Amino acid sequence: MKWIDKIMPPRAWMPFVIIAAGVGTGLFIYLLYVSKAVSYLSDDPKTCINCHVMSPYYATWQHGSHGRVAVCNDCHVPHNNALSKYFFKAKDGIYHATVFTWRAEPQVIRIKEAGTDVVQENCQRCHNHMNEKVKTVGITLADKDHGKGKLCWDCHREVPHGTVNSLSAVPDARVPLPESPVPLWLRDKMSDKGNNKN
Repeated sequence: MKWIDKIMPPRAWMPFVIIAAGVGTGLFIYLLYVSKAVSYLSDDPKTCINCHVMSPYYATWQHGSHGRVAVCNDCHVPHNNALSKYFFKAKDGIYHATVFTWRAEPQVIRIKEAGTDVVQENCQRCHNHMNEKVKTVGITLADKDHGKGKLCWDCHREVPHGTVNSLSAVPDARVPLPESPVPLWLRDKMSDKGNNKN
């Protein structure tokens, strides 16, 4: 008996298995489409505002000094190699997707320890010519907590996001809104159905 015979369902079940596999594949592809999962592979800052709670951070970055020279990934993901970069993005993305899907996001978003260390490394990477005078080279959050130095934003508190302290910090900011994941043909059907009721 071959190994394939051991995992194959009985012949009578085959139509149901094929239908279930097709439905599962279709739902998976639809989930990728609705969540705009492919957009997260890029470095486009507009990807960050797929989640509306990130709009204040996008707006303050866009109008700050870093908005002209850096994108979100320049600061918030590791740059030592591509594998590390995409692993970090995937890990962070899964966490964010879970929190936002379950509506468990805090009123004030705070960076986690892993993110803090990545941002600190990227501050040093881009501004290494300035770090010679200030003792921030190689400092991590753990070092700071043990009194061994300061993180860059201990002094540069409002770089690059200003004083974003809540989801309503910049109510009048204009940020590009994500497009609706509902296909145009379905929106037309829905609007036609709504017009027929009158």
